[in-house]
Amino acid sequence: MNYSKSIFLILLMISCQLFSQTTGSRNVAVTLPVVTLMDIEPSGTISLNYTAPTEAGNAITAPVANTSKWINYTSAIAPSGLSRRITASVNQTIPGIDIKIQAATASGSGGGTLGIPSAQITLTTVAQTVISGIGGAFTGNGSNNGHQLTVTLVTNNYSSLNAISNTPVIITYTITE
Repeated sequence: MNYSKSIFLILLMISCQLFSQTTGSRNVAVTLPVVTLMDIEPSGTISLNYTAPTEAGNAITAPVANTSKWINYTSAIAPSGLSRRITASVNQTIPGIDIKIQAATASGSGGGTLGIPSAQITLTTVAQTVISGIGGAFTGNGSNNGHQLTVTLVTNNYSSLNAISNTPVIITYTITE
C-alpha cells in the first residue's frame, strides 16, 4: 500500500504542475500620432471645354461634368472630440461661368468615421466646405476610393462671356479641423 500511496502522490504532483498557471504583466507603450493627410487621385489636369453651336441662334454647349477625380484622406484625431473638414476654393473666377463641385458619399476600401459631403457648391476664391465630419478614418488610396468629385461648368451670364483659351483655374483643397 505504501507503494500505491507513493504513485498517487507522484501523479498528484504532476497533475498540479500541469494545471498550474503563472501570470505576469508588462507595460506596453502605445503611440498613435495625430495624422492629417489628403490628396486628389489620380494626379493631373482636367480639361473642360465649351462647344460652339453649329447653328446660329443656339447657345454654346457646356462641357460634360468631369467625374475623374477622387479625394483620399487619412485622419487620426486627438481625443478632444474634434472632427475635420475639407474645403475647396479657386484661384480665380471666370466672368459668366460658375465652376461647381460636388463630392459623393465615400466608397471603396476605407473605414472609420468617413466624412459627409455637402450639397453642390459654386466655387469662389473663398474656401467652402465640401466634406465635413471626418473623424478617425481612412478612405483607401487611388481612384474608386474615397469621395468621387464631380466638377461642372455652368454659364451664369451670357453677356459676361468672353472668348478665352486654356485659362488655368486651380482648385485648392484643404483638410482642417
